[in-house]
Order: sequence, then structure tokens, then C-alpha cells
Amino acid sequence: MNANKIHADKEKTIKSAIASVEWQDLRQLTCAQIAYNLILPYLFLLLSWWFASQSLYVLACGASYLFFAAAFRQAHDGYHRSLGTGKRATTAILLLLSVLLMTSLHSIRATHMEHHRNPLGDSDIEGRLAKGSWWQALLGGIAYRLDIYRQGLRLSSRRNQRIAWLEFGLIFLVIITALVLIVLPVAVPAISTLAQVLIYHLLTMMLANASVGIIAVWGVHHDCDETIARTERNPLVNLLTFNLLYHVEHHLFPAVPSNHLPELAKRLDAAAPHLTKAHVLPNMATVMEFINHYASKLKDKDQNSNDSECPIRKRFA
Repeated sequence: MNANKIHADKEKTIKSAIASVEWQDLRQLTCAQIAYNLILPYLFLLLSWWFASQSLYVLACGASYLFFAAAFRQAHDGYHRSLGTGKRATTAILLLLSVLLMTSLHSIRATHMEHHRNPLGDSDIEGRLAKGSWWQALLGGIAYRLDIYRQGLRLSSRRNQRIAWLEFGLIFLVIITALVLIVLPVAVPAISTLAQVLIYHLLTMMLANASVGIIAVWGVHHDCDETIARTERNPLVNLLTFNLLYHVEHHLFPAVPSNHLPELAKRLDAAAPHLTKAHVLPNMATVMEFINHYASKLKDKDQNSNDSECPIRKRFA
């Protein structure tokens, strides 16, 4: 049975389970929520740049993570036209974020829409990493990103292809500027600080983009037997990830903005709790079961090894 057949059977079961969930009222955003969506990433970006300019790189990395997660959320809502902005404004936001995140979001958007049309199916390039092990998802980050670009350009309209190539061009220009600032000796302190911040930002964004596969794909889609994605109920984790881990909720109701995913999660828990059983992070009981299982395996292996290495014990066993 191929992936498309499995997906079709699973989709029928899911549709019947969520038919009673009220969600249309969650599509609306207030002016305050729209403003929050638009401003959120850039405060963390400025903070990370300031820390980097002061050579406080540990604090800068923390702020850069928050920027990347918040920008990822903004781009994700932009893909689904759920930021509360018009089409042109959304296009401009994705273009700006592409340069800041050092990745072409218009090419990613095309593969993301295919991911929603056929999640974990044969044509889903984005969800491919979820079908392997965690270490394959970790090591395949860069090659995975290049595959996303290639597939995204193929699936995009001509208009979006032009925008994607513009994004690639602007990213290339930023990289060239950074290299020039490194190579050329500059006596002006402000230019030296700019080069320091720019190089730091490029390196952190490249690392963050390479880690997207393990976190945003494998982490939320691996081993989902009854549903198509995982979710999370730890309030601190959801706060630090800006609601991005309410992933099964998002797949079932992609038109609902990230602002309202916690409320949607409550409704889904009440209507179809079996769809929200698979969590992104394991609970303590699962962790202890995993540790005890492998400790027992190591103990048995060590015991068998000792028995085989001792001919006297083996003789009188």
C-alpha cells in the first residue's frame, strides 16, 4: 500500500471525527492581534543584533532563536493568508522575511501548500524527513532545503517564481556584502560593528535553517498512526514556540490563525481526543520507560558478553 492510499484512508477517518468541531469563528482577528502578528519577530531581531554588537553571543543566540521562531510563525501564517493583511502586504512581508531569514519563502510556500494537499503522501517533499529516523532528519537539513527550493520553483506560478528568484538575488547580495566587509580592512568603528553583526546573523540563520527539518518536520510528523501530525500541551513550550507546535490543529484547520490555535486545541480535545494523543515532547513516564528499556538491553548485552568470554562459567552453566 503506497503513501497516498494510507493518507486517503486516514483522511476519511479524520474528517468524520472533526465534523462537529466549531472553528469558523476562530478565523477572525482583532486589530490588536494583527498588529501583534506584524511586530512580533522584529523586536527579537533588534535585540539579537544589539547583543551581537556587544559581543554577548550567548544572549544574542537566545534572541536569535526567538526571532527565528516568531518569523517562522509569521511566514507560516502568511502562507495561509491568515496574518490579517492583504495579498500585497503579505507578499511584501514574505519578501522581507526571506532576506532576514536567508531563505526563499515563496519557493517554500509552494511545497508547503503541496504538503497540506497531500500530507506525508508520495508527492510531499516537505514531509519526507518525517518518514526516516531522527538522525537522518538532523543530518539531511541542508540537502533537504535545496530539494525544497527545487521543488518549490517547479510548483510555483510564474509570478511566484519571479519573486523567489528576487529573494535568492537579495540573499546573494547580503552574503556578498558580508564577505566584502570581512575582506576589506575598515577603520571606521561603525562599519566594523556592522560587519560583526552581519556575519553573526548570517551564521545563526544558516544554522537555524539547517535545523528546520528535525524540528518543524520530523518533530511534528514522525510516527503518527491515528492522525497526520503531533501537538503539544506544555504551556511553557507553546509560549517559547509561539504556538507552532499545535500542529495537528493547524493541519486539520489551516485557515485558523496561530493566535487562536490554543482555543482550537481545547475544542479538538473535547470532540476528538484520539487525534491529539500524540505529543511532540514525551512526558516523564515515556522518558523513564525509554531509559529503563535501553538500560535493560545494555544489561542483558553485558551479561551475555560476560558469559561468552568466560569458558569456565560457560562450561558449568
